[in-house]
Amino acid sequence: MGKVELNKRQKMESLLNTAFSLFTSKGFQKTSISDIVANAGVAKGTFYLYFTDKYDLRNKLIAHKAGQLFLDACRSVHEQNITEFEHQIIYISDYITDRLSEDKTLLGFISKHLSWGLFRNNLIAESDGNSQNVYQAFVQLLRESGCQFRDPEIMIYMLVELVSGSIYNPLLYEQPAPLAQIKPYLHKSIRFLVRQHVITTDTAPTAPDIFAVSKG
Repeated sequence: MGKVELNKRQKMESLLNTAFSLFTSKGFQKTSISDIVANAGVAKGTFYLYFTDKYDLRNKLIAHKAGQLFLDACRSVHEQNITEFEHQIIYISDYITDRLSEDKTLLGFISKHLSWGLFRNNLIAESDGNSQNVYQAFVQLLRESGCQFRDPEIMIYMLVELVSGSIYNPLLYEQPAPLAQIKPYLHKSIRFLVRQHVITTDTAPTAPDIFAVSKG
């Protein structure tokens, strides 16, 4: 990455990190763009190089935070040398859940606002050239599985909704039960869901086709 690109990335990261701190301390409505740029130490014009308005920033921040968690989980999967796809997804689910249990502020921020559309945009976002993005990480998991998957985008949509919807109340309120009691059921549901999408074959899907959008 060149010096100019690195500088741009650092400014964007500063804006995202500052916005997260202000949104979770002051609240979204009480935080202004002026507050964000002043605390980030950048000019107001710089803000509009990356975001159209405060709502655009919030949406990109949510996808950014969710994407970071997913990438961290994927890296950990490979460090642990977990190779079976079902086990990988369960490990990723547990990794993200454990991280969120340690950071209730992040849990509340992501869970309140995260939608499939935002997460999908992060999945297909272009990489900065040096680091792997969420889309690439997910494609890699699919390829390494040795299987072909029927409707992989639907599968990841269902997994995101299943995990995010199952952990919020158990983590924050221990309702309808503590997370430790919920996890075995969540793991069984993940296994069942994945198996509905696996096609027994030696041919894995290719990256350009995985999230292709049908027209018409």
